[in-house]
Amino acid sequence: VQLVESGGGLVQAGGSLRISCEATGRTAPAFSGYAIVWARQAPGKEREFVATINARESKGYADFVNGRFTLSRDNANNRAYLQMNHLRPEDTAVYFCGVGVNLGSRDLRDYFYWGQGTQVTVSS
Repeated sequence: VQLVESGGGLVQAGGSLRISCEATGRTAPAFSGYAIVWARQAPGKEREFVATINARESKGYADFVNGRFTLSRDNANNRAYLQMNHLRPEDTAVYFCGVGVNLGSRDLRDYFYWGQGTQVTVSS
């Protein structure tokens, strides 16, 4: 399965963005059975967990999300979304989506397909 992120951009602090992840390819129909993760990587920092949703739509968020982000999935269209509100300059990063076995894990090593990422920049 190939993953393509989109929807990133430049936004002012306090603003909102919705980023998307689309699964394509021969094995894309298996998307509904995968757990999906969003992770982010800021310059000079390691990639970090942001949010995950499993096949039963059980969700988990990093502590820094603090209710600002909402992860959802649309299995009929092989897509996942991350709605980000009340954005802060420290949210600036490249955001990646990944899929893995149905664990809903916060360990990024449990996800084996990744997209190329979409840049989110929050200005102060």
